[in-house]
Amino acid sequence: MKHIALFAATAIAALSLAGCGDQSGGGAAGGTRDQIRAVGSSTVYPFATAIAELFVQGNPGMKSPIVESTGTGGGVKLFCAGVGAQHPDIVNASRRLKKAEFDLCATNGVKDIVEIQIGVDGLAFAEAKNGPGLKLTPKIVYEALAANPYGKGPNKAQTWKDVDPSLPAITISVFGPPSTSGTRDSLAELILEKGCQSDEAMKALKEKSEDEYKATCTRIREDGKYVDSGENDNLIVQKLGANPNAVGVFGYSFLEENKDTLKDVPINGVEATYETVSTGQYPGARPLYIYVKKAHMTAIPGLQAFLNTFAANWNPEGALTKRGMVAAPEDVRKSSAETVKALTVLDGSQLK
Repeated sequence: MKHIALFAATAIAALSLAGCGDQSGGGAAGGTRDQIRAVGSSTVYPFATAIAELFVQGNPGMKSPIVESTGTGGGVKLFCAGVGAQHPDIVNASRRLKKAEFDLCATNGVKDIVEIQIGVDGLAFAEAKNGPGLKLTPKIVYEALAANPYGKGPNKAQTWKDVDPSLPAITISVFGPPSTSGTRDSLAELILEKGCQSDEAMKALKEKSEDEYKATCTRIREDGKYVDSGENDNLIVQKLGANPNAVGVFGYSFLEENKDTLKDVPINGVEATYETVSTGQYPGARPLYIYVKKAHMTAIPGLQAFLNTFAANWNPEGALTKRGMVAAPEDVRKSSAETVKALTVLDGSQLK
């Protein structure tokens, strides 16, 4: 379920965004707008809204940014649709931009994109406080959720015990993000693929056919064992309270914020904590990003100040960590701060 936070009235005001040909920062075409608009990840959403609040506090007279939770994939589509007032300035992402998305942006005239890592997150697995106390591995998660485990036919596992004899005989029930979510992409890349690769034949399949490998290793079963719970991660938290034998998958910050009702499900014996996520010990650790159109920087009032507010608050003692985000390592924060200042554009050759 998509939700939209409007930190100000969405009335369109009178700033002309002219000169769409200037992709280096001179402006953008298509109407008028005098407030920042960001779309994208439900995981990054609470951090972006926190920055929006601080931005308004630090810049009297500026309109509050509009921040929309659309999911990373949905946000990227909106972001890449073009340059101008009718298109977002920023997309929040709980994974890195894909090469195909970068190319889509370029096709639609979005050619100068600034990539900024704002922090780190963990792809957390959790259950209710009175849950069964599951301990999982990428292999177990893959064999429980894959539509066609190792390409050997439809998944017939009904209980966790069917997957691994050490686990209880309770029905597999996982509430997780939809296909448009960066969290779903992280689940596929960080957990499902790692589990799938426990079979040597899958590594050979990847060399033979990337498409068949992706389908075998990342496609999730659709028989009700995995429940797509929309872009509202708080809804998953609520469902775990009503379903104590279920497992939820969402960003680490949602686990941290709900420790009174939820407990962590360790992956490979490692719990999702601030320390394990920040050091990369936790298998589900992942970077968080924002992507910005350089063509909008001088056309949209306050956009540079908004980025500066991010940079001023992503350190270990900053406002974002108090909201549940994990600070990136010092070298990453330094590099990101330099990117905010110089507005260095992304080289798509490094994307996958």
